Amino acid sequence: MRSILTIIIAVFCSIAAQSQVMTPELLWQLKRVSPIGLSDDGQSVLFNVSQYSIEANARSTKTYKIPISGGDAIEISDYDDIYTNPALSPNGGFELITKEVKIKPILGSEHYPGMEQSNVYIYDNLNYRHWDKWEDGYFSHLFIKDQERGTETDLNEGEAFDVPQQPFGGAEDYTWNHDGSKVYYVCKKEYGTAYAQSTNTDIYQYDLGTKQTTNLTESNQGYDTHPVVSGDGTLAWLQMDEPGYESDKNDIILLEEGESINLTGHWDGTVYSFIFSRDGKKIYFTAPVNGTRQLFELPIPKKGNAKIKQVTDGQFDVNGLVGLSGNTLVVTRTDMNHASEIYTVNLKNGEMSQLTRQNDDTYNKIRLSKVEKRMVTTTDGKEMVTWVIYPPDFDPNKKYPTLLYCQGGPQGALSQFYSFRWNFQLMAAQGYIVVAPNRRGMPGYGVEWNEQISGDWGGQNMQDYLAAIDDVAKEDYVDSERLGCVGASYGGYSAFYLAGIHEGRFKSFIAHDGVFNLRSMYGTTEELFFVNKDFGGAYWEEKASKTYDEFNPIDMVAKWDTPILIIQGGRDYRVPIGQGLEAFQAAQLQGIKSKLLYFPDENHWVLSAQNGVIWQREFYKWLDETLK
Repeated sequence: MRSILTIIIAVFCSIAAQSQVMTPELLWQLKRVSPIGLSDDGQSVLFNVSQYSIEANARSTKTYKIPISGGDAIEISDYDDIYTNPALSPNGGFELITKEVKIKPILGSEHYPGMEQSNVYIYDNLNYRHWDKWEDGYFSHLFIKDQERGTETDLNEGEAFDVPQQPFGGAEDYTWNHDGSKVYYVCKKEYGTAYAQSTNTDIYQYDLGTKQTTNLTESNQGYDTHPVVSGDGTLAWLQMDEPGYESDKNDIILLEEGESINLTGHWDGTVYSFIFSRDGKKIYFTAPVNGTRQLFELPIPKKGNAKIKQVTDGQFDVNGLVGLSGNTLVVTRTDMNHASEIYTVNLKNGEMSQLTRQNDDTYNKIRLSKVEKRMVTTTDGKEMVTWVIYPPDFDPNKKYPTLLYCQGGPQGALSQFYSFRWNFQLMAAQGYIVVAPNRRGMPGYGVEWNEQISGDWGGQNMQDYLAAIDDVAKEDYVDSERLGCVGASYGGYSAFYLAGIHEGRFKSFIAHDGVFNLRSMYGTTEELFFVNKDFGGAYWEEKASKTYDEFNPIDMVAKWDTPILIIQGGRDYRVPIGQGLEAFQAAQLQGIKSKLLYFPDENHWVLSAQNGVIWQREFYKWLDETLK
């Protein structure tokens, strides 16, 4: 009798556990997997696992190794004996390190001795702040440390330039050549106003023997990034041609006998990351395609253009390239229901095997969403990929409130990513259908589709948004009286803009760090090359008049009549605080139901655990008030 009762209880508990759905708290407690690399023998993968404590508002990290053939992950305290730090030269005699070096006097006390109690910053150039930090006169420099002598050589001594690049550059910005005689590094050797207007990073070569530095990409005025060296010493990197265009087509450039060869110029796509094969005869790279991110193979041609082959295919994103072992490539992978985990790819047939399963316990307790690819015909007759995410246990006989998700960027890929803020799984779990269109401006559909949005922020892509929501809203299971529109950055701009032209479609808007006033945006943002390209120039220039006169949300605010939640980070210098405050003030003064959610210490993102949970709670509280 007891055994039967035990079985009944176990079954009941299992059913109860699986009846859960994703919540903000569960989302923030998921483990976050980040690979370190392959062990020196190529038999194991080393990786970190981080996890946030909401109560402590802090993150803890553990290190593991797992056999590349599969098996159990083992926690380890260090890995010095099985993994060679890539910052070490091939012979182990030197190490690449980075340090902050004071170059420019900025503080009042630095200009005026005896004024140590002052609190003033003095600037005579732009780039006085970047992303979420004010310029303080310190610059990140790359050093070569002599392991035997303990001496250090500053490769940019006295220069007001950063290596790695700020704010997001890391170890991918520098590397050794195959024998340790040279160092390659990325640097944008511009300062102040010129820096703010330029994307001209270059690949530099430092020769340890001659102590000479050579600019290998001087002829290219766009981005040159991610130098990678093959086993036989061949150098390749990623390159964008157009000066000032941060979302230009990214190509793989190979340096052969002093000549730069574009390996992907003939291909109508853009490269995200790449790695050489062991024998140096092929390159494997990731790129967006049809709403996903996949792995491709590129044979290095002796002449002509190489035929590029897609290796993986499926409703997922192949993200980081960790390392090669024989015919096996280790990568990270996500989809809209699963955070990043480590996988292996069989390079002969593209088959993938999951290595890490850090969040299986959580996923096994919750019901997952259905993610469907839907083709929508746009107003100009194009076929547009649109992701539709349905609530767990979706019932087509019911009617659901539905959200139009507007992607940022504006040239950011809307692929199978897994966000810890704009999380489609969580949105669907709260009972919403999510419509996420791959509107104009997104990579993965050719250069023309990607570039169309520049100078046309309020044009065709707005019609793409409306075409997507109108198409899905025809379904019987969509409650067309409960439609919402949400987005951040350019997605926030989209919410502000659509609020003035939606003609009653939406009952609620949410805009996070959105661009509201194009003129004040141009006057306060930091990376001017972005607005110069996408707006067409400054607001006082005739060539940019269309953008400022026709596509400025502030000029349509008199047509606002719909509740709106406005979220703003205080340390967001990309889309500065005035954008959110102007929008909130306009809504309040017109008597529109509105709320301001202000995070003084967050930048363009929300990175703190407790702030992140409150963000989610306020997000769904607003939707409950306005759509349910």
